[in-house]
Amino acid sequence: MDEYAKLINDLINLPRETEVVEFKQNHSKPEDIGEYISALANSALSQPYSYI
Repeated sequence: MDEYAKLINDLINLPRETEVVEFKQNHSKPEDIGEYISALANSALSQPYSYI
């Protein structure tokens, strides 16, 4: 398994959202996506990445 496949597998197997991981489904409104990205960026100050 390559590193990206492992990362995705690890993320989808988390039991709940965290300050740097948001689970979303069927959100296609650009303004909603922008808000989620902004919130993740603001809360992930101690981490190099966040994921939606």
